Amino acid sequence: MTCALSRPVYWFLHLWVLAYCVVLLAALVLQFGLGELPCPLCMLQRYGMFLSTLGPVWIILESNRGDLTPQRYQQGLGLAALGALLGAVVAARQIALHVLPGDAGYGMPFLGLHLYSWAFLTFLAVLVAVSGLLILSPVTVSVMDKGPAGEPSPRLSQAVVWLFILLLLANAIMIVFLEGFAWVLPDDPVGYNLLAPTGTP
Repeated sequence: MTCALSRPVYWFLHLWVLAYCVVLLAALVLQFGLGELPCPLCMLQRYGMFLSTLGPVWIILESNRGDLTPQRYQQGLGLAALGALLGAVVAARQIALHVLPGDAGYGMPFLGLHLYSWAFLTFLAVLVAVSGLLILSPVTVSVMDKGPAGEPSPRLSQAVVWLFILLLLANAIMIVFLEGFAWVLPDDPVGYNLLAPTGTP
């Protein structure tokens, strides 16, 4: 028996991945287009986004292979919740650092909020989404083992997954150039340490 919710849940996972891909792409545009270099807390939030997106990516791949089980589905959502929780803690820490009156915050605000505030809201949204998906899992997982309503869409799924992988690789390469051979980023980076070891732009 096919559940009417299986198709929306399947595509919702794709939208989840695409939404974070858009956020991460926007962060790269701000970084390379406007010179908004990420601080250590910013990078930790990006890691939280990647970690929380690995969950739905894994579920999508397992579903298209026909190997999705309730246990693997729950593990994927658990990974997503863990990434969102860690990211939310880091984002809350950065918000707390700039909460005093007169503090302009770090970076350029977008629609009245700084990027770390928006990141905190996205992590909360992920935790709410995970809760809803877990509640619905008894009636959706058993019919998601071969994609939406038994009809996998491998090309679209592969495109979404590859976009995520490319962004992951781009950030991994970027952090090497930004950090150089130091253990951690400077609190307020002004240039790419691998290209300018003295810290000059």
